[in-house]
Amino acid sequence: MLASISYPPIPIFEFGPLRLSLHGLMAGVGFVVGATLMVREARRRGFDEEKIMSVLSWALVASLLGARYFTVPAHLDEGWVEALKPFGTFSIMGGFAGGIIVGGWRMRRLGIDVAAHMDMASFGLAIGTVVGRIGDMFIVEHLGSTTSAFFGYAVKPGYDLAPQHNALECITATAGPDGLCRAPVAGDVPGIYHHVAMYDLIGAALLLGLLYLLARRWSTIRYGTLIFVWGAWYGLQRFALDFLRNTDLPGADATAGPFTWNQWTGLAAGVVALAVVLWISWRKPTPVVSAEADAARGAVLPAAVG
Repeated sequence: MLASISYPPIPIFEFGPLRLSLHGLMAGVGFVVGATLMVREARRRGFDEEKIMSVLSWALVASLLGARYFTVPAHLDEGWVEALKPFGTFSIMGGFAGGIIVGGWRMRRLGIDVAAHMDMASFGLAIGTVVGRIGDMFIVEHLGSTTSAFFGYAVKPGYDLAPQHNALECITATAGPDGLCRAPVAGDVPGIYHHVAMYDLIGAALLLGLLYLLARRWSTIRYGTLIFVWGAWYGLQRFALDFLRNTDLPGADATAGPFTWNQWTGLAAGVVALAVVLWISWRKPTPVVSAEADAARGAVLPAAVG
């Protein structure tokens, strides 16, 4: 049995005044992969690709702004200037919120069906999370509380972790007899931590599989179901996982009461989305997804082309 997971992080690259992190790079790649998946699904069903590209352009800008400024309340204790600076901390939940809200607004402005297109976007949101979290694993970001589990991440001397975890690093002279850094807590605790980004990646991958299963196998699935299944799963997943990040360790996420800011958001979004999924299933306010129903929502069926 493996004692733990351990690999050297890929540090931030510096090119003169420029700094490149695989965290940001993979987040960008994740958006592109997710957008491509949405466009391919729209093409398969006959929806207008040009309008979708317009929606994605607006959603990209909004997700960047949302990711940055969603974190402002958690850093107000550092002063307004520090909290509002453009290159501070980022939040994936804020990115999702900004992209979805503005993307939905743009869909309405363009006159395209919001429920159908949000359902198609759910696949992209899930796979984008998977790809983006690969970047977090490369740089070893979002470590959680200490653990003795075999799937914990072990910090060894000389490892250059993500900046938020600088306090978890060590040199050979200060390592323990097991060759690992010690956790900055009372007692002789090995520096093995929950790899929360890895857990989030696995959860998002399972969610992507569920979405495809529902879309392809549930013959009576209704418009709007998939996007709210995504919201319920991912919101509650983040609420659960952030208990591992709500610690007293250096670099831990800021809290508001008993929960982190992402936990409050995830809990609210997850509960509301789950309620909507149940409402759609019981009250049936939207039609069953079909080619004919797609056509009524603006799709061009293959037989109708030409």
